[in-house]
Amino acid sequence: MEAQEYEIIAPPFDGISCVRFSPSAEEELLLVTSWDTGVRIYDISANTLQAKYAHKASVLCGCWVDNVKTVSGGIDRAVKLFELNTSAETVLGEHEEAVSCMVYNPTHSLLATGSWDCTVKVWDLKSRKCIGTHQQANRVYTMDFSDNRLIVGTKDRHVDIWDILKMEQPLQKRTSSLKYQTRCIKSFIDGQGFALSSVEGRVAMEYFDPSPEEQAKKYAFKCHRVNSNGTNHVYPVNTIAFHPIHGTFATGGCDGVVNIWDGKNQKRLCQFRKYPTSIASLDFNVKGTILAIASSYTFEEGEKDHPQDSIIIHSISDAEVRPKPRAVSY
Repeated sequence: MEAQEYEIIAPPFDGISCVRFSPSAEEELLLVTSWDTGVRIYDISANTLQAKYAHKASVLCGCWVDNVKTVSGGIDRAVKLFELNTSAETVLGEHEEAVSCMVYNPTHSLLATGSWDCTVKVWDLKSRKCIGTHQQANRVYTMDFSDNRLIVGTKDRHVDIWDILKMEQPLQKRTSSLKYQTRCIKSFIDGQGFALSSVEGRVAMEYFDPSPEEQAKKYAFKCHRVNSNGTNHVYPVNTIAFHPIHGTFATGGCDGVVNIWDGKNQKRLCQFRKYPTSIASLDFNVKGTILAIASSYTFEEGEKDHPQDSIIIHSISDAEVRPKPRAVSY
């Protein structure tokens, strides 16, 4: 059966950096940040642009605070809060260099922003103030929350795990088990660990518990590779998104392919059709019934002619994301 998909009308006209669904189960709102300096909010069910605001330069990241507020950041160094109901824009503060990534912890109303200035800033969104600036090992490229843990991936493959409530020093300092630069980190939905992808077509499954028993569970696998005429082409894995119900996950790469994986059972569940260009960002909605796919060239091969950027909304079938335990042999 052919997958049910459609494209969002009026997508950004320059590279798409991030797509994120709102935390609401009732409304299907999608936040989209772009290199064209715009931040857009789409109503997916109506396929309409509901709101748009701008930064002074390209926007690299964004996230939802609640159903009506978003935060975004990018090359202009500003951390900007937007209120959907009133269209009010508030600059919370700035980094010294570009804001590369951000994640929100709703339990504590804390926003973490990572920057090329080698710091993570923590913002209390109740008071709308920065409550801490924390030095990192290098430029910050990716982050995610797992309960109170903040996982930070930086240049030179450093991965530090912090307690967001005690940011004096990291809980753990690690080096990525993958040999090449980290591209994306996303935490498991069960809070036990995280998936980490690299620019060299691999994903690692990591666990927080440092005990030998738990560390024995970690593994890495190759993906987003194409063998053509005897040559193996290896592509960066740009983005990871976990299914909110089943805990399986999607990966998107510069090969223009989206794969769905069952991490527990170490198998690929399915592969979607090949999209026109690189997959820059992925996100499931809260119910896990829709996957937003940003098909957008990420300049991994430098400046060249490339297909128009697009946002594809893919309706998820249960068969695509339900785990498939390995058969037991007797």
